[in-house]
Amino acid sequence: MTTMTLPELSKKMQKIDFCMMSTLAPTGAISTRPMSNNGDVDYDGDTWLFSYRDTRKVKDIAADPRVTLTFSAPPSLLGKPGIFIALEGKASLIDDKETFKAHWNDSLDRWFPEGVDTPGLVLIKVRADLAHYWDGEDAGTIRL
Repeated sequence: MTTMTLPELSKKMQKIDFCMMSTLAPTGAISTRPMSNNGDVDYDGDTWLFSYRDTRKVKDIAADPRVTLTFSAPPSLLGKPGIFIALEGKASLIDDKETFKAHWNDSLDRWFPEGVDTPGLVLIKVRADLAHYWDGEDAGTIRL
């Protein structure tokens, strides 16, 4: 039974920067790698992740847009369990500089030294259909 709402889940996600993104290769293999949402975590069902276009994940998404993003947060200092979140959805590839600017922050300069003008830059937008969560006290699925 789902007791958490999307705004409540969003609040829990605000402190989680890194996730693991799983894609499906054309061979059917599942590939998983860490990704940063760079603090862009006012979660509304969309996750925004920057990448270079010439990567396996981008090729996988072009062939099959179904992805899974998994997040986890450690237990609190008071001992309350952390949370585990799995988002299932579809990814799209965005090449629009104005959209890049809307989701850019200075921490990205570490990986993309020329900012939104970095050659080969692409934005991956993951629109979730389902959000599964477990926090030791509650578990459920939110349909988006």
